[in-house]
Amino acid sequence: MDTRFLGIADLVEAPSVAVVVDVMRAFTVAAWAFAQGAEKIVLAGSLDEALALKARHPDWAALKDGPPAPGFEMVNSPGLLRSVDLGGRTVVQKTTAGTVGALAVKEASLVLCAGFVVAEATARLLRARRSDVVTFVVTGEDGQADEDLACAQYIARRATGAGTNAAEFLRRAAESRAAVELTEGVRQGVHPDDVALCLELDRFPFAMVATLEGSLMVLRPCAVPSPAEDASV
Repeated sequence: MDTRFLGIADLVEAPSVAVVVDVMRAFTVAAWAFAQGAEKIVLAGSLDEALALKARHPDWAALKDGPPAPGFEMVNSPGLLRSVDLGGRTVVQKTTAGTVGALAVKEASLVLCAGFVVAEATARLLRARRSDVVTFVVTGEDGQADEDLACAQYIARRATGAGTNAAEFLRRAAESRAAVELTEGVRQGVHPDDVALCLELDRFPFAMVATLEGSLMVLRPCAVPSPAEDASV
């Protein structure tokens, strides 16, 4: 498997297979939303688009980065989201980096959104699809976010079937600037457990696949082959 690690600004053409990584916190939040019962997540390109979608679909739940704001029921925090019942609902998500990265590769034949909480499931799906060339989109800090790069590198190694110790990758994420800012309260809309929840390796058994449905980029959970099934394909 040929792997590439690019920031959003480095994407000059649509890759064939893209794994968009946002550990702290967009795609950790997305995984928690599915765990809390959400049916799908619509990735919005702007706050105005998110609010317009919410206005057209009042039963949808809107979520954004930062502090609470009118029109948005939730903020981009796994610690806060884990107590919310989203059974059967559609969530509209707009974040600073993660959703931007996914929309930047919307023309790819396969788009996976990932964090540590779905790392193994993401790697198994890549193995099952026999992806030859995979572009990992490191969304944070203009492609320099070490928590996202560490997660991308870990998934890439697991996707080749390598026996990789996750400890060093998790340590890098725990010491990243994003982790420090979340811990110290530099960012708004934060729960004290957010960093720990973002570093829970393989908390969820599903991968997350984003596809164009009409004009919308829609994220859904995807069951993956078991290790035994994966080995047999």
